[in-house]
Amino acid sequence: SPKKAKKRAEGANSNVFSMFEQTQIQEFKEAFTIMDQNRDGFIDKNDLRDTFAALGRVNVKNEEIDEMIKEAPGPINFTVFLTMFGEKLKGADPEETILNAFKVFDPEGKGVLKADYVREMLTTQAERFSKEEVGGSVSAES
Repeated sequence: SPKKAKKRAEGANSNVFSMFEQTQIQEFKEAFTIMDQNRDGFIDKNDLRDTFAALGRVNVKNEEIDEMIKEAPGPINFTVFLTMFGEKLKGADPEETILNAFKVFDPEGKGVLKADYVREMLTTQAERFSKEEVGGSVSAES
């Protein structure tokens, strides 16, 4: 019956929210909002392309974006976004998680982070750090 199906869908959704602390959910929401460039409540191909451009990757292949979109079971709203991260993080190796986080700052895959770029990202994206906070934690050759 439609009522049971709705209840089942709500149960599935509430389950993903119980996987994370409230602060983590808020951080995911901030990330989602940054990626939802056109503010329509969904992340689509254009949003992904714009997000990559904001991170300095302007020549992302359509196939690469299509592959990312295909990972989702349907349109990517916040609940789907959170569910996808939940599934990825559930079996994630902490070391792998950390390495993947650094890959965001190394879009060309060179294995080297440019301090100026990391400082810029930390002070302009998502939960912004002050220049003083970043100055104390990022000490590398520019």
